[in-house]
Amino acid sequence: MARHVLSKDKYEYDVFLSHASEDKDDVARPLALLLQERGLRVWFDEFELRIGDNLTAKLMAGINESRSGILVLSNDFFGKNWTEHELNTLENLAVTQNHVLFPIWHKISKGEVRAQRASLANLFARSTATHTVQEIANEIYEVISGFDVLDIYE
Repeated sequence: MARHVLSKDKYEYDVFLSHASEDKDDVARPLALLLQERGLRVWFDEFELRIGDNLTAKLMAGINESRSGILVLSNDFFGKNWTEHELNTLENLAVTQNHVLFPIWHKISKGEVRAQRASLANLFARSTATHTVQEIANEIYEVISGFDVLDIYE
């Protein structure tokens, strides 16, 4: 088995935050700001996109330059082409390069997640129905802070 460490030096961002625009105010923006306040390097559309940017190129660069991904899963998330594209790319990196995915369920049940994407229902998640955004940010920060010493095996 090969040993991998998700080294901070290898990536420009600690986390890529994927979300539907409908979930931006309730979850995505507050989460991005909390993680950034803790010193994490967060790829969040409002932090990174500028007028005239090539959206596809910026999104793909952000995902590929991040060592993990946050997925704010909701019914709105599963109904969009952009989030589906981000999800496919993040899942591929999780399989091929051991990137960690942090699923957050927002106004959606495990059964609904399973119906949309069975593989995501198998990942341990947090729900905004049972945890505050602050609690979720704290837990994600703790996990990401340990990446440099975390051994991941393939």
